[in-house]
Order: sequence, then structure tokens, then C-alpha cells
Amino acid sequence: MQQFDDFAPVNIGSRGSPLAMVQARLVQRLLGERWDIPAAAREPLLPIHIFTTTGDKVTGPLSESGGKGLFVKELDEALADGRIDLAVHSMKDVPTTLESCFEIAAILEREDVRDAFISKRHKSLAELPLGACLGTASLRRQAQALRLRPDLTVKLLRGNVGTRLTRLSEGFCDATFLAAAGLNRLGQEEHIASHIDVDMMLPAPAQGAVGVQIRRDDARLSALLSPLNHSETQIRISAERAFLKALDGSCRTPIAGLAQIKGDNLRFRGQALTPFGMNSFERDESIALGANPIIEAQNLGAELGAQIKAEAGPALNWNS
Repeated sequence: MQQFDDFAPVNIGSRGSPLAMVQARLVQRLLGERWDIPAAAREPLLPIHIFTTTGDKVTGPLSESGGKGLFVKELDEALADGRIDLAVHSMKDVPTTLESCFEIAAILEREDVRDAFISKRHKSLAELPLGACLGTASLRRQAQALRLRPDLTVKLLRGNVGTRLTRLSEGFCDATFLAAAGLNRLGQEEHIASHIDVDMMLPAPAQGAVGVQIRRDDARLSALLSPLNHSETQIRISAERAFLKALDGSCRTPIAGLAQIKGDNLRFRGQALTPFGMNSFERDESIALGANPIIEAQNLGAELGAQIKAEAGPALNWNS
């Protein structure tokens, strides 16, 4: 194993939100442990550079400003011009098609995929009173919630975890949803009133997964990061992102997808909805994984996405 005193510094790029920084520090720690870098030497050798992305600046719906790529744009630019050597992303924020000069070198082991129901006075979506206000910026969560509770009023609630919790406490809305993974990583599980079972609300594709993006020609970093990759998570995320890509998915589209592995079998469930949950198109299929599990997972996700797109036709013309 390479000794830390021979280690050339690696510049890590991250958004500045508390959750993004927790994820960046996780990658910093894992790299430090991998190369026996003492904790005191990690900041000089594995410095974290903070970027404010276009997505962080948007105050209205992301669907009206360009979609999920807004959360990686400035990091991509810094990676391309060499200001950073790797970027740490929540995989659900990463566009399904990367620029040819980039690759995802590692996907860490996935956290809890579920959505968490957050409310000061109510324990579940079912317990909300008639006409209650749900705060969310997610078209997926909006559509899924309205499909279950069409009486609800939905208001736009954006911002990082802390901002949304504060707005909820101030009475802006009666309830909201947050990713359980983010609350777990932040050590803020006490805010969860209940977890939403995936049979009730499928999560966003790649929810709960952290990815590390590098320049494709950086063989040193590719080798350095390879041991951090969690193969089961990578297979699952490959299916979910292929499904999203087949549906041209972005923050403009209410799409959910979840791949699960049990033994040698991969089960994929996917869903696309119209924005207010009036219509839902779903698939649930399992395959036996063979010699090329990532390709097989991608093919399954892409095929099921194509099936939904063909079945739904004009109903999924979200931009009209």
C-alpha cells in the first residue's frame, strides 16, 4: 500500500450544504483510511473545495430552471479545468448522460432508500386532516402524495434540510417529505415522524446513493477509488438510471424507480406519473443476473422505461 508521505494531493469538490459536506467528508475519510493518511494530514492532502451551484441559487421550481443538472454544473466545470480532481455527488442529482470526459469512478454503499414523513403534529400521510398543506419541491413526491390524498394542498418548499425543517416549524405547511438517507447521514433521525414504505411510495431513482465523479483519463484516481465502489449498489443504480434515461427523466418529471437484489435476482419497480397523480404507469419485473450484471441491470431498466413511454404516449408529455 502506498505510504501517505508519497501521496500526491487530491482536491475534492462539493456543494456547501451540510448534507453535501457530510458526504464529501465521508469520501475524504474513506480515501484517508485506504491510504493510511493520518487524520491530521487529511485536510492538506485531501482538501475539500466548496462550490455554490446554480441549483443552490434557484428559488423557484427546478423544473422551470433546467432540472437536476443545475446541482452539478459548477462542479463539472471545476473538474474539467483541473481545479478539483473529483466531485462528490448525491447520485439522484447527476444527469443520466455524463459528458464524455467524465466517469463515475465509485458509488458508495447505499443508505436507506425510503422517503421520511416529517410533521410536528401528525404521524403519517394518512393522519393529515382533510385539505392539509404538504410542502415539497419534488414533482415525484407531489404526484405520489396527491395520488394517495387528492384533497391535499401542495406548496413549494425548497432549500437544504435545515431550511425545510425550519419552514415546517414556522407553520409554512403541515408536513413535508425528506430522504431518510440524508437525515440519517446528518444525525437528525429524530425529525422523522414515520418512514414511507417503498410499497406505498417508490423513491427517486438513485435516492440514498453517493457517487464520486472524476475525469475519464485520470487512471491514478480511477485505481484509487475502485476499492470504494460498492458493487451491489452500482448494479442497482445502473438499472434505476437507465430507467430514468429511457423516460427522458429530470426534475421536470415525476418518476420513481427502485432496484433490489436478493441472491442472484434483480427486481426492478418503476413508476411514471402525471404531475398531480391522476395517472400512474408502472412496471415490476425480476431477472436472474448473469455474467454481466451491470449491463443486464441497465438493459432491464431501459426496457421497462421504454415500455412505459410507449404505453403512456401523450399522457407523459409533461412539458405541454
